[in-house]
Amino acid sequence: MHDLIVIGGGPAGTSAAITCARKGARVLLIERGRFPRQKVCGEFVSAESLTILVDLLAAQHSRLLSEAVRIPHARLFLDGRTLHAPVDPPAVSIARLDLDQSLWDSAEQCGVETRQQTAAQKVSGTGPFLVKTAEGEFESRALINASGRWSNLNPESNGHNSTARWLGLKGHFAEPSPPVSADLYFFDGGYCGVQPVDSRDRAGESGRINACAMVRADVASTLPEVFRRHPMLQARSREWKPLSDPVSTSPLIFREPQPVRDGILLAGDAAAFVDPFVGDGISLALRSGRLAGECLTPFFSGGVSLPEATQAYRRAYGRQFTPVFRTSSKIRWMLSLPQAVRTPILTLVAKTPAITRYFVSKTR
Repeated sequence: MHDLIVIGGGPAGTSAAITCARKGARVLLIERGRFPRQKVCGEFVSAESLTILVDLLAAQHSRLLSEAVRIPHARLFLDGRTLHAPVDPPAVSIARLDLDQSLWDSAEQCGVETRQQTAAQKVSGTGPFLVKTAEGEFESRALINASGRWSNLNPESNGHNSTARWLGLKGHFAEPSPPVSADLYFFDGGYCGVQPVDSRDRAGESGRINACAMVRADVASTLPEVFRRHPMLQARSREWKPLSDPVSTSPLIFREPQPVRDGILLAGDAAAFVDPFVGDGISLALRSGRLAGECLTPFFSGGVSLPEATQAYRRAYGRQFTPVFRTSSKIRWMLSLPQAVRTPILTLVAKTPAITRYFVSKTR
């Protein structure tokens, strides 16, 4: 009998596992994939989560942050306009290939029992829980689902519309002297974010950049097709040299946050999928994973019941994260307006930097 089983070894799952293990809980962390691995992700780590990341990482992985590329600036390219927004305090850019591996190693360092290539096939019970996998069955007093936005453990959203299917695409490229900024190129039917992840690529040549897109499947299905949707992005991408095989994920579904289901705490994208352009996905994963672990700690020590712990998490999640999802939804709505309606709004935003700073603050 484990105190806690965490399903999913990404930032949310490892954050929860490390938090509970350090408080003395017996934790099992299972992951269906194998590290190191590529993930569709903007690889933007906002300043709000850096303190948490510093605390989670074992000492041997401290260079991951000290050597990370700082991102002090963002540029939005939309309708022929360029909007500038300071990122203050600066964010950092870290490849998921490195981030996930470092967090997984850090979990093992603090005593978490880990299993890779172990997919959770079925969960039963409401506490204790029984998790069935191809490797056997595991039992725990509490359970955290951090398996991502789309897995067999997360039923499809009732609001999913197959006629408007969204997908995510990502690839690493070499670019001569890439600008140190997070650049968002918007076009009808999607957008593409570009930013440096290393000052030099792994072959020691040009700077390594990450290009990550969210696009409707009827608009584009490959990164070259995405690049052709925006003239400035197409021109810029002609200088790029592929450094990795592209990866994709679908469908991308937006729904109301659901932090608790059937007595199980949900963290990261399993609880809700935030609009990628706000650049807070990794931060929300780290923060919600830690919050879930903190709310369960009194249960492990006998101070509260499991229902009381899950309700505490539900309330705290709502207070801390619901405003982020509401604001990002409003921005998504604004970007979906017809260009004739959108242009006056963009003109106002461009002339009023305080508005840009306000929206940035409300998605943190």
